[in-house]
Amino acid sequence: MAHADMSKRTSILSLLQPLKTTRPLLFDWIKYLSLMGGLGWLLLRGAEELGYQWQWYRIPRYLFEWQEGRLLFGPLVQGVGITLKITAISLLLAFLIGLAAALARLSTSMAANAVSRIYLETVRNTPLLVQLFFIYFVLAPVLGMSGFTAAILSLSLFEGAYASEILRAGILSIPTTQWEAAYSMGLDTRQTYRLIVLPQAVRAILPPLTSQAISLVKDSALVSTIAIYDLTMQGQIIIAQTYLVFELWFTIAAIYLLITITLSLVVRILEIRLTRNRNAASVGP
Repeated sequence: MAHADMSKRTSILSLLQPLKTTRPLLFDWIKYLSLMGGLGWLLLRGAEELGYQWQWYRIPRYLFEWQEGRLLFGPLVQGVGITLKITAISLLLAFLIGLAAALARLSTSMAANAVSRIYLETVRNTPLLVQLFFIYFVLAPVLGMSGFTAAILSLSLFEGAYASEILRAGILSIPTTQWEAAYSMGLDTRQTYRLIVLPQAVRAILPPLTSQAISLVKDSALVSTIAIYDLTMQGQIIIAQTYLVFELWFTIAAIYLLITITLSLVVRILEIRLTRNRNAASVGP
């Protein structure tokens, strides 16, 4: 009899278990929607106090429109293309610069170590806007660089300084036994980095590198100060013509948010695949 009561109690608890896990999730959604609703109410209330008239219906034409049966991209979407192009190139160069600086910091060469340290301290302790102006107004005329090239170089050097410390920390996290095993197999330092150390370090540095990539997307808005027609610059031009201040800035913020969330999801999928491959390799055949 006691066994039957215990079995019944266990079955009832198993039925109630999904409810226990659903209730916190439901409350989280209620709190989130309440917060968003409160922020929306404050925004509308503030606009009413300012006497601002919302004109959201005018925004889609600056994203895309149909003309003679063809889909034409508006200035905001064209600006997104420039932003993504600058971000992609800068991200690749920042990784390469950061890797070179990290290896220089870890090398036994005093000259390489000193140069990399000066680079890191100079870039990380000065504002990006100042660096952007210096490269655009001082170096670009001397070297014959365009504004687009100057923007990419500024972002790459700035983000590369932070990426170098992330890469250096990831390399240092690899146990010394891995280095010893590689050397015992006859591999030199370059081969050890390429075949043993860096593939393992990638798993550890991927999350912080993602955060740095998201910062790069947001920092790219500063290139509008040197007349690069990215998303922010296109928005400023439209605002000067239409006075749709709040609508356009909220639209631009939403586009940046969409880009960064997409980047985070892509990296998250990559992390899951790397974890699965690592687990499969550890289990073996």
